[in-house]
Amino acid sequence: MEKVAIFGATGAVGRAVAAALERKGVPFRAVGRSRSKLENAFGALRYAEILEADLTDLRSAAAGARGADTLIYTVGVPLTAFHLHPKLMAVTLEAAALVQVQRVLVVSSNWSYGAPQSRLVAETHPRAPRTTKGRFRKQQEDLALEAQRDGKLQAMVVRLPDFFGPFADNSLANPVIRAALRGRTANWLGPLDARHEFLYVPDAGPVRVALAGRPDCYGEAWNLGGAGEITGRQFIELAYRVAERAPKFRTGGKWLLRIAGLVQPVMRELVEMYYLQEKPVILDESKLSLKLGGVHKTIYSDGIRQTLEWMRGAGRR
Repeated sequence: MEKVAIFGATGAVGRAVAAALERKGVPFRAVGRSRSKLENAFGALRYAEILEADLTDLRSAAAGARGADTLIYTVGVPLTAFHLHPKLMAVTLEAAALVQVQRVLVVSSNWSYGAPQSRLVAETHPRAPRTTKGRFRKQQEDLALEAQRDGKLQAMVVRLPDFFGPFADNSLANPVIRAALRGRTANWLGPLDARHEFLYVPDAGPVRVALAGRPDCYGEAWNLGGAGEITGRQFIELAYRVAERAPKFRTGGKWLLRIAGLVQPVMRELVEMYYLQEKPVILDESKLSLKLGGVHKTIYSDGIRQTLEWMRGAGRR
């Protein structure tokens, strides 16, 4: 890779990708909606170029991609705007083809699989989402892989579980860590003893960069799992132990989301995804590990400790 464009650069995953590129000395363009956020995040980095762009507009998206040989797509949208995922993907792919970007890596989520039909979910697992948000994710992925099949460019999809860490405050796990830091009561949705997995978000950057630079990885989807299986109860207790606090938590079910949704639309949007709390998707990443010769994962206690440091002020610039 000689020049990379990161679309959605100021999100948690985009920042992790940028940090990995900076460490490797690869020039990159950080593309986002807010120039002030871009400058705050990347203004001091040696290899970063900053560009404010509207990714709903073809001309603006093309300006963001122009001159790059590789585009890493990490765009996130609010839960209330998930319908934008396939629309933004379509504009991005058209813009990339227009300015002759060779490769596009799309960061997606395990939501496109739907309810798990096996204990571990590999890339061969059916993608049969029954939720609207899962279907929008699937449509996004399909657009990218169809562009590869049509010969417009090379594309790959990388699916993530829920994650935690710096700038990942929209995740399930970060609010638990923040509650532990403040000595307050953590809220947890769903059964406490269902097994989950969480990815420490800085671990995502090096993997994205490694995959993006591998021509033999395009035209396929790849799973990147978390640091191991852990129940909600175990994660909560570990977060409070690392924060040196006595654990305090309460749980709620789908009914609580419906009630909260009366005043908070974002809570209403979580109702259809509640199945992931009862029977979470655990990704099988053996294909990725075999291809890359192993994947580094930060253990939960270290990831939580580093997230606490960030929440206390370290890393906020």
